[in-house]
Amino acid sequence: MAETLRLMAVHAHPDDESSKGAATMARYVADGVEVLVVTCTGGERGDILNPAMDRPEVLANLPAVRQAEMEAAREILGVRQEWLGFVDSGLPEGDPLPPLPEGCFALVPLEEATGPLVEQIRKFRPHVILTYDENGGYPHPDHIKTYEISAAAFDAAGDPDRYPEAGEPWQPLKMYYFVTFHRERFEAMHDILLAHGKESPYLDWLAERSPRGEGPRWPVTTRVPCGDFFEVRDAALIAHATQIDPNGFWFACPPDLQREAWPTEDYHLARSLVDTELPEDDLFAGIREKVGT
Repeated sequence: MAETLRLMAVHAHPDDESSKGAATMARYVADGVEVLVVTCTGGERGDILNPAMDRPEVLANLPAVRQAEMEAAREILGVRQEWLGFVDSGLPEGDPLPPLPEGCFALVPLEEATGPLVEQIRKFRPHVILTYDENGGYPHPDHIKTYEISAAAFDAAGDPDRYPEAGEPWQPLKMYYFVTFHRERFEAMHDILLAHGKESPYLDWLAERSPRGEGPRWPVTTRVPCGDFFEVRDAALIAHATQIDPNGFWFACPPDLQREAWPTEDYHLARSLVDTELPEDDLFAGIREKVGT
């Protein structure tokens, strides 16, 4: 009997799973793939970014509110979800930057922080892991730490001498970085809005990013067609009501125009233990043949 394919996405905070790779996950769920989101922290030190939710009772109960938002998004996407239980580090601001708060995720020693993720990998047995690059996608200390434990756990999970208390060894076969917020994608959405006589909010964003023609930090190796699931992604984003303004930047380009301009979510293949030919359009390229799907 063919083995069920399994995909794990490792994220720093609740809402990250809906802004990076959500349509991909929904597409694979529809294809019968088992998908697990691992959320490293509870987002306890996040700001309220939606003015409609900036209320004292929400701020006073922010951890519980964000857990409820995560559950709603999880159900919309059709995925499973597990918390690693680390405490949000917050995003330090100022010059000089203030020290990180004691006990936060970013300050947990790497060996200690990696153990719970190794346990989740061995329990779920994913063939593919999605995570951030070494810069975290952007330099938030929790995103950088998420990369560090993902890279370490990819190697440790298959080693019977590492974390023997964490379950039977399991070796994932591929690890990808999200390549979500790259200039080429936003230029395409900017251009299609103008072509349809609509106002584009992306000009200032593009002006602050890398020059035209300069590629993303990591080259895109894999473009997953998932335009049919953009509405699912948007619904999951809106479920994170403290973080996402439904009238904001995220929804400036309607899904039908996004499908026309950029119908994929994009990734960089960082590690592979199977043979695959680049570029890819499937995260499981090279794995389907190996497991007999």
